[in-house]
Amino acid sequence: MAVDVVVSREAGDWAENAEWLCERAALSALSVTYDEDEGPAELSVVLADDALVHRLNREYRGKDKPTNVLSFALTEAEEPELGEDAPVMLGDVILAWETVAREAAEQGKTPSDHMTHLVVHGVLHLLGYDHETDDEAEEMEQLETDVLATLGIADPYAATRSPPGEANLDEQPPDR
Repeated sequence: MAVDVVVSREAGDWAENAEWLCERAALSALSVTYDEDEGPAELSVVLADDALVHRLNREYRGKDKPTNVLSFALTEAEEPELGEDAPVMLGDVILAWETVAREAAEQGKTPSDHMTHLVVHGVLHLLGYDHETDDEAEEMEQLETDVLATLGIADPYAATRSPPGEANLDEQPPDR
């Protein structure tokens, strides 16, 4: 696959192997969703902290709080004219260390597994997947689960899903 994943560490107490884990997660997500016929591509993953993500979330989404992951997909209109063989610029995935670490602890996951899930989630957003409707959420969550399984990571949505044919009216839906 001709995809370049650039990972940068801007802030936060990320694990030593965080860059490698992010690249592996992004490439795994792309391997099941990106059409190689579109040519080479590039995306970036930024390992940041809550302060940076809070600022970006407020500035670009109008939400005055940090969040675990932000995805900024580049549209064709934003892409610079680089020539025929230049990679497609997919966009940026930005993670907030404190929120990722807190959520991992609350959910009984390792920070590395949670970070990997969020990178997969963010890359799927770059490729046009969303979770605005129940059907979209179901499709995106299944893709995430499938990709994470290839990496040996458990289904992050298992606790919020009811067994087939059984509705669980007591559980709250996952935060979308």
